Amino acid sequence: MRLQGKTAIVTGGGSGFGAGIARKFAAGGARVMVADINLDAARAVATEIGGLARAVDVADNASVAMLAYAAADHLGDLDILVNNAGVTHLPQPMEEVSEAEFDRVLAVNAKSVYLTARHFVPAMKTRRAGAILNVASTAGVSPRPNLNWYNASKGWMITATKAMAVELAPHGVRVNAINPVAGETPLLPSFMGGDSPELRAKFLSTIPLGRFSTPEDMGSAAAFLCSDEASMITGVALEVDGGRCI
Repeated sequence: MRLQGKTAIVTGGGSGFGAGIARKFAAGGARVMVADINLDAARAVATEIGGLARAVDVADNASVAMLAYAAADHLGDLDILVNNAGVTHLPQPMEEVSEAEFDRVLAVNAKSVYLTARHFVPAMKTRRAGAILNVASTAGVSPRPNLNWYNASKGWMITATKAMAVELAPHGVRVNAINPVAGETPLLPSFMGGDSPELRAKFLSTIPLGRFSTPEDMGSAAAFLCSDEASMITGVALEVDGGRCI
């Protein structure tokens, strides 16, 4: 129960890694608000874990502001913010990615971190307490060809994590990131350019431990980094990748 008594928001918590993080947080004693653009998915996870559900478009300022108001009303002081919501574009040469796809990837993967900082950091600074976790990717460390703008967005997130950590440390707020390798989530076919036994075998051959990341893997890493046990850890981008980045 390392998160006993904590309050948390997990964006993109209705599926995949976000759902795994929300489940682990709840199992650890936290009261969790599951925030997702798909409200039905958020409600399903929230019902399962005894949490709260909230619809949010993390790329929209007004929507994130409403999330902050809802969190204050229903959770009170927020201890943990997980920026997990993310999207990608299909594998293709960088110059063939449409402007609309590029804008969407950067809005959801990068602008969202800026928006949640605007609306949640001031209260954390006032309380001189809080933990923020950004879900980045091995793509930001060891980029894969044909996912150029997704790679770049996750590299941005890693740099943002370190910059946030340095700035917020004097205010008692810690900021870390985790770098998953691709896992059994709704985004997997997009990363691989499809889904077949052959594509999976090719992808898995690049992971020394020989398996995909799971939501449970991400939940365990996230729970530690957001707990008081990690009180001396900030600015870290932890690779949870089965050795992919070695």
